[in-house]
Amino acid sequence: MTDSSLMSGKADPRPAGEGTTSRTRLDRGRGALGPALELVHTGRAPTRAVLTAELGVTRATAGAVAAELEALGLIRVDARPSAPAGSQGRPSHRLNVAEDGPVALAAQVHADGFRAALVGLGGRIVATAPGCETVDADPAKVLGSVVEAGARLLHETGRRCVGAGLAVPSAVAEPEGLALNPLHLAWPVGAPVREIFAACVRDAGITGPAFAANDVNLAALAEHRHGAGRGSRDLLCVATGHRGVGGALVLDGRLHTGSSGLALEVGHLTVNPEGGRPCHCGSRGCLDVEADPLALLTAAGRDPGPEVSLLQQANDLIRHEYDDPDVRRAVEALVDRLGLGLAGLVNILNPDRIILGGLHRTLLDADPERLRAVVADRSLWGRSGGVPILACSLDHNSLVGAAELAWQPVLDDPLGALTGG
Repeated sequence: MTDSSLMSGKADPRPAGEGTTSRTRLDRGRGALGPALELVHTGRAPTRAVLTAELGVTRATAGAVAAELEALGLIRVDARPSAPAGSQGRPSHRLNVAEDGPVALAAQVHADGFRAALVGLGGRIVATAPGCETVDADPAKVLGSVVEAGARLLHETGRRCVGAGLAVPSAVAEPEGLALNPLHLAWPVGAPVREIFAACVRDAGITGPAFAANDVNLAALAEHRHGAGRGSRDLLCVATGHRGVGGALVLDGRLHTGSSGLALEVGHLTVNPEGGRPCHCGSRGCLDVEADPLALLTAAGRDPGPEVSLLQQANDLIRHEYDDPDVRRAVEALVDRLGLGLAGLVNILNPDRIILGGLHRTLLDADPERLRAVVADRSLWGRSGGVPILACSLDHNSLVGAAELAWQPVLDDPLGALTGG
């Protein structure tokens, strides 16, 4: 009997003494399935040799684990990979996520519309539905529509679904899953988005659990596992989209959401106390209103138009009119305010990497030295060597992060999640 069949729970016909070693391998192998899948999922174990070293198990156990994950349809093992030119010895088995394997349904709602996608292991977007550019004031209508779009994708592709995840531009309170500040969606404060989303998923006949979380949190999770944050231990993400500024923190590979899911509301750091704009929180000069797309357009003396999103207007202004003195001064003002906010976060959190998304990524591209200098000058730890500040690198990272929510139960226990065993 192979280690793989043991991990599948089949009975061992041999005498008790003879099966002791195999049962030990069973326990060890079953416990290693989740960590092994996460290593392949995040690209940190491209070969069986690396998997063996990372798990700290024997080659036989690593082989059994890989075989079990392949039997579950999650990964593919290439037993005869080609050797690089000039290398010696037989190359190790290559491990890849299964391109035709299960998927998670990912949904994202933002001020400019909503989108649905199917996302496989490895953060790979398998299929997307055309986005909608209008968002109804009734969250049930919006979430029903985005789930219907996802259900059509599942039907068209014939893929098995492990669950569904939703990204929303609002703090999501735990454990109820309430959207506490969907300010730019015209949704009611405290809308039970997770409950509504889960009901829509069930009504559509989609299997698996349903989750919901803040879009910047999910962008950070996706970037940590598959993008610019990979390899970081304590990752800080700050981003702005249509309006406002959001933040997220990943500690040891897990999102830090605080006691009730509301941690890292970085938008309400004060960065312009003298003459700052009024913020909806009741204060003035918050990062939320001093470093978002509307703030840039206003500082540059541009009236926002209705044709395209504020984010696109702000990005286009920087990319195409940066030589205009008014635009350059506006960029410098926002870079200084953003840098001041980041410096305060560095002093509190001591991250080993910062990644920026949305307009902040464009600001970083426009004047990286100025931003890094402000952070270094205003932060205690920045002066001792600096914190790497990088741009987010994934397209649709909030969608990918929403899928990560649905994939997490499978990463925790592949056999239990997929077979009920």
